[in-house]
Amino acid sequence: MRLIVSAGGSGGHIYPALSIINKFKEKEKDLEILYIGTHNRMEKELIPKRGIRYEEIEIYGFSKRDIKLDIKNVFCIRKAIKKCMDIMKDFKPDLVLGIGGYVTFPVVVAAHKLGIKIFLHEQNCLPGKTNQYLQKYANLIAISFKESASYFKKCPGEVFFSGNPCGENALKIEPMDKKDLGLDPNKKLIIVVAGSQGSVTVNAKMQEFLYNCKDKEYEVLYLTGQAHYDEFIKDKEFPKNVKILPFLDNLAALLKNTDLLITRAGASTMSEVLSLGLPSIFIPSPYVANNHQYYNALEIKNNNAGELIVEKELTSELLDNTINKILYDTKVYNEIKKNLKRMSVDNSSNIIYNKIKDLIK
Repeated sequence: MRLIVSAGGSGGHIYPALSIINKFKEKEKDLEILYIGTHNRMEKELIPKRGIRYEEIEIYGFSKRDIKLDIKNVFCIRKAIKKCMDIMKDFKPDLVLGIGGYVTFPVVVAAHKLGIKIFLHEQNCLPGKTNQYLQKYANLIAISFKESASYFKKCPGEVFFSGNPCGENALKIEPMDKKDLGLDPNKKLIIVVAGSQGSVTVNAKMQEFLYNCKDKEYEVLYLTGQAHYDEFIKDKEFPKNVKILPFLDNLAALLKNTDLLITRAGASTMSEVLSLGLPSIFIPSPYVANNHQYYNALEIKNNNAGELIVEKELTSELLDNTINKILYDTKVYNEIKKNLKRMSVDNSSNIIYNKIKDLIK
């Protein structure tokens, strides 16, 4: 089997692609993979390190502000489509997989022009513009939230619910012992993390909350983001039950011993929360495309599987009240866990593999 995979720009696209690739490697002995990504984003570093053949194309996201770059991008897209067609004529893939990000646009268009079968995966509740446009070329579209199906009515093929394969990775990880971080195994643990890079605005709003955690029965692990750590702790003395770290390399392992998560609502985070059944309070980033994190969190909220606080409304008092509502009401807590389990998919990559196998056999 020969597959071309494309995904780029962020871990929210790249890691689901890797999960799908790993499933195909597990199932197919004679598998050949070619990955097409950007020339300047994180996939260029991540993919070759995993021994996967990598082809780069020059392409940029449309900015709506830099007219010169947008004009340049039009020509880059045309050139990228031609390059992708040349790659495909040489590689002769059975299928092209687009797993998100603007880099997939020329890849999928090239596949369509050559009559190659196409699979798309959407990680967010509100689909990205690229996938919404490319749906008309797709033979299969897998969605992570059932409600996303309404955005893919122009797809001539099958739209099916698969969940996000990133969640499976969290299930396989060995739990981290809280004592390894100097945390009390007998106390409830709340982790607060505003995305992998942290957030200046959330950090500013959270300081009052952390000071008010003094004498609480739970412990708080606060991850500032590497770039913000020094400034965050400068000239400050937080309560003893609050631990501040810049980041945690194996966060998913500790989430298995966590009672409550306060976090952004990116696709990868959502998949881990769902798979682990971890009650969470979401503070969606308002700075992402199409405000898609808000819609991810809203879907969880609407299913009574977590809480949502809009960043501009975040206060220490509101957060404290929301924590108490979840953490100290056993009925509420267990209901959230039950609803998360109902929404989760533990064999996402296997569902995707079987659908693709049926398509190309």
